[in-house]
Amino acid sequence: MPRRGQLCQEGLCKTRRVVRNLADYVRGSAASRPEAPALVVGATRLTWAQVDAAVDAAASAFAAEGLQPGDRVGLLLGNRPEFVLAYFGALRAGMVAVPLNPGFTAPEISRLMRHAGVRLVVSDRDTTQAVHAADLSNVIHVVVGPGRPDERRFDDLLAAGRAAGPPSPPSPEPDLAVILYTSGTTGEPKGAMLTHAALVASIEQVASLPMSIIEPEDVVLGVLPLAHVYSLNGTLGAVARSGAALVLVDRFDPDATLRLVREHGVTNIPGAPPLWVAWAGRPDLREALAGVRMLFSGAASLPASVLEQITSATGLPLFEGYGLTEAAPGVSSTLVSGHPKAGSVGKAFPGVEIRLVDEDGGEVDVGDPGEIWVRGPNLFSGYWPDGDGGPDADGWYATGDVAYTDDDGDLHLVDRRKELVIVSGFNVYPREIEEVLQEHPDVVEAAVVGVPHPQTGEAVKAYVVARPGSGVDAESVLAHCADRLARFKRPTIVQVVGELPHSVTGKVAKRRLKDAG
Repeated sequence: MPRRGQLCQEGLCKTRRVVRNLADYVRGSAASRPEAPALVVGATRLTWAQVDAAVDAAASAFAAEGLQPGDRVGLLLGNRPEFVLAYFGALRAGMVAVPLNPGFTAPEISRLMRHAGVRLVVSDRDTTQAVHAADLSNVIHVVVGPGRPDERRFDDLLAAGRAAGPPSPPSPEPDLAVILYTSGTTGEPKGAMLTHAALVASIEQVASLPMSIIEPEDVVLGVLPLAHVYSLNGTLGAVARSGAALVLVDRFDPDATLRLVREHGVTNIPGAPPLWVAWAGRPDLREALAGVRMLFSGAASLPASVLEQITSATGLPLFEGYGLTEAAPGVSSTLVSGHPKAGSVGKAFPGVEIRLVDEDGGEVDVGDPGEIWVRGPNLFSGYWPDGDGGPDADGWYATGDVAYTDDDGDLHLVDRRKELVIVSGFNVYPREIEEVLQEHPDVVEAAVVGVPHPQTGEAVKAYVVARPGSGVDAESVLAHCADRLARFKRPTIVQVVGELPHSVTGKVAKRRLKDAG
């Protein structure tokens, strides 16, 4: 029996083959299933042999551009094959991938790329303008699709890489693989450093479950943003391991995406709550998902009512999980428990330990809430560049999330210890929004809180105090935010108030704001 407040799945993951570099998964699938489809976009299909050859070309091309192992490659792309090729190409060459949300604004892109020391960035036609506006004079810019005459094109880069021949394996073997930026509970967005070993460990932990998650003949829906860890490693990494096919969808549309599921014979759907909310209650859902065998939800809490609607409509179990960028991402899932349970995110994956800790550092009793602490080989190595904020000397990482365990040992999320807001699975730190709001010339003070939202889990609500006589309204505040913040960070609700409540120390009493509605 686990100690009180602790969940631990014993045993180590059984790795199918030795994987020191995440891109070895691509090589293995190309060897075992060379003609099998790997990436599907509309009528375009790339086999695993084609993907592996293109990854080689990308790796050689990056090296030919003067990049060395350990240099950072920025990826500012939507869900398209070039993201996959550039990502695995950078890793195969021993470089560090830095995926960024394509919805970021130019100031956000500039700040994060400079912080990571990105040497080369790959963008597409939707993000190229933001890269130019970011004024990154020392960064090599490669464009997917048509570009300006003075821009390097990704196709030309691949052609040069093919002509150069296969890349030389990096020596020594690379350690750091990915830097993923995530907003913590304090300060600016921080770059979580994920090694090849951590990413592989997370993939193998899921693959070691008795339940068959992704088989080689499966067709997996890739609608979650590849720049998010859930999609990047939880989906793309798992697909590369298995040699299955990934149907890439750049933007979720309830009707169009459901048609793609039918058209391509999708069998596995990893989704986030907004997807399941959009599909819940559809009379055609059972027919549309007739060929599907596995449904997953993660990135944010799924309302129990939506879980019930989906399972009743389809006759399929919808498994829910809990993870975080710093865990690459898997921590727990009802997949481990073997069956969905409304309100629960299941038990820890094999090889992952969970403790629930009170404010004094002691472990809580079953049924009592405590902060989730995690330990396992899938954890990150701290935040870029110096590793601060990583697991402690005993390997434990305090997540800041609060949960309790029920009598079955299943985990139930309760709240966040701090003020982090999660919109569609993306972390939003209120202070960043507040700083932007207070740049408005007629805003005296601002406070941001998260409020429940039926489609995105949470939404950003802003309270602003206007300069007397300025006539500031919600529309002008929203317009001010539009070109300064990514869409998911922008306030959905703006309330102009006469004053904000404060504590005796002068801090804004956000709990009182939430209680007042």
